[in-house]
Amino acid sequence: MSRKHVGLGIDIGGSGIKGAPVDLDKGRLADDRLRIPTPQPSTPEAVAEVVGQILDHFGWKEPFGCTFPAVVQHGVTQTAANVDKSWIGADAHHVIKAVTGRKALVVNDADAAGVAEVEFGAAKGHKGTVLVSTLGTGIGSALVIGGRLVPNTEFGHLEIDGADAETRAADSAREREELSWEDWGARLTRYFQHIENLVWPDLIVVGGGVSKKFSRWSPYVSTRTELVPAELLNEAGIIGAAMLAHE
Repeated sequence: MSRKHVGLGIDIGGSGIKGAPVDLDKGRLADDRLRIPTPQPSTPEAVAEVVGQILDHFGWKEPFGCTFPAVVQHGVTQTAANVDKSWIGADAHHVIKAVTGRKALVVNDADAAGVAEVEFGAAKGHKGTVLVSTLGTGIGSALVIGGRLVPNTEFGHLEIDGADAETRAADSAREREELSWEDWGARLTRYFQHIENLVWPDLIVVGGGVSKKFSRWSPYVSTRTELVPAELLNEAGIIGAAMLAHE
């Protein structure tokens, strides 16, 4: 495989930082991924040190892609979910390059996963408006229109019925409140119907760990838009980050 058709993606999360080379032609990992626990406290410099360890492990000297659980505007992390608050307002591109010596493209984690699902996963070949929604501790979102990403949509923070949507409809809310699949499905119906009336997607792809249990809860969700489970699962962020950096 030509090196020019291989990228490298790193997925930064609150508990772990994982990365791997990616076959950009096939949209799959080109080597076993390496996972290192997220340092505590997860300050920008400490996280960048771990990113450097992953790059060194794979002997990677070129630019790479990196996901982050935050709104990322022009390389600046404007928010911080499940990581140290010192990331808010940090120039992530500068910090990571200063520590690792390599150029990074830092993007929102849900955006990276969404791009990967549209190019290689559940929405492969779809030319319309695709909403990718990740249901986990919170609700991440990616909106891809005609193959082009609309970054940092943050639909998980829409106010619905007087509450932040993810506080009622995320998978963590289901677990916290011990909701049945049917009751949780009703909340997801309210959430997805609200988004349908805002952006009118042609397809909704649902990611996050709960996508593996799609058949258990999806019968209780009513949408006019086709709803399908994500296919790339835990590798989506790594693949998407590598793709975006290569572009």
